[in-house]
Amino acid sequence: MEDNELNLDLLVQILEEDYVLLVARDGVEAVRLAASEHPDLVLMDIALPVMDGFEAARRIHRAAPGVPIIGLSSHAMPEDAAFAPERGCSDYLTKPLDEDLLLARVRALLK
Repeated sequence: MEDNELNLDLLVQILEEDYVLLVARDGVEAVRLAASEHPDLVLMDIALPVMDGFEAARRIHRAAPGVPIIGLSSHAMPEDAAFAPERGCSDYLTKPLDEDLLLARVRALLK
C-alpha cells in the first residue's frame, strides 16, 4: 500500500513480473482490500493518509493474523525498525528501497 506515485511505480517495476499486485491509496482502503482479497503479503507505507500504516497493519492482523506485513518508511532511525513488530509489521524497510533487499525480504516471508 503506497500513496506516493513515484514509490508505487518503483514497487510495481520491481515486483510485477513475479507477483500479482493490489494497490490501496490510504490505510482504510488497505484494511478493506486485505480483508476482501486475503493477500499473501502486504507492503505497507507507514505514512499513509486517512489511517497510518501502523494502525492499518494492526487492523489487518486482527482480521488475518498470519499475513506478513513489511512496513516501508523514510524514517531510518534504528528504533523505528525495532518497534515495527509490536506495531503490526513482520519486517521494516527504509526508503529509498534497495531492490535486492526488498526482493529477499519478500521471498523470505512468502516461503
